Amino acid sequence: MSENAPVRTPRHRGIYLLPNLFTTAAMFAGYYAVVASIGGRFTEAAVAVFVAAVLDGMDGRVARLTGTQSEFGVQYDSLSDLVSFGLAPSLVMYNWSLSSLKGFGPVWGKIGWAAAFLYAACAALRLARFNTQVGVIDKRYFQGLASPAAAAVCMSFVWSVEKFRAEGQDINGQVLCFVTLVVAVVVGLLMVSRFRYFSFKSLPMGERDRVPFLWVLAGVLVLVPFLIDPPRVLFVVFTLYLLSGPVVTLWGRAAHRRRIRRGRP
Repeated sequence: MSENAPVRTPRHRGIYLLPNLFTTAAMFAGYYAVVASIGGRFTEAAVAVFVAAVLDGMDGRVARLTGTQSEFGVQYDSLSDLVSFGLAPSLVMYNWSLSSLKGFGPVWGKIGWAAAFLYAACAALRLARFNTQVGVIDKRYFQGLASPAAAAVCMSFVWSVEKFRAEGQDINGQVLCFVTLVVAVVVGLLMVSRFRYFSFKSLPMGERDRVPFLWVLAGVLVLVPFLIDPPRVLFVVFTLYLLSGPVVTLWGRAAHRRRIRRGRP
């Protein structure tokens, strides 16, 4: 090493704390959702999971902007996702609705907590599969429904029903326990399915990226109804996204078979 070479000042390692603080905050929001659901505050629980989703989307971006990506951060983020988007939604749905199935008999009671566990187990499997395939899959698509989107479908469903109840309608989680059972099982299985979901990672998001004016207009058109009725708009949006995976995948397979019959690759 040359004596005239400048000596680099070692980078302060405390900056690695910043993205992990966002990850910890996301996990805290998921944990709070469980506590709120135990206390019967189901709207707060649903909102807390959405807060966790926002924070989860920020930790990776903060790590990239500050150059503080690390293997520890990746693993910690996965554990946080399991709490916020696996355990929290499953327990919220159980406390809100699935626990009511025991009123139809002990067998139905077991089916209720089994459905909640199935959702949590599928979320864990989904995260494990994603971690092992992160370097080989097409980044434009997710294989299976991402756990934050799955949590968003379930929690927007809970939030929407709670808003109907707050408006004086005779509807709650106990009444919809069988509907919740179907939602938990279907959403859980979609997480471990092979359906392809658009990841939105190929969209222009950087400072130098430019988007058409129509994108800005579309954003405004989506934002206005969201501000008017957040839970129902979120439920519609994420339900459409949930359905997009099977539709796009099956449509693509049908188109591929037609090309083969026509003698095209």
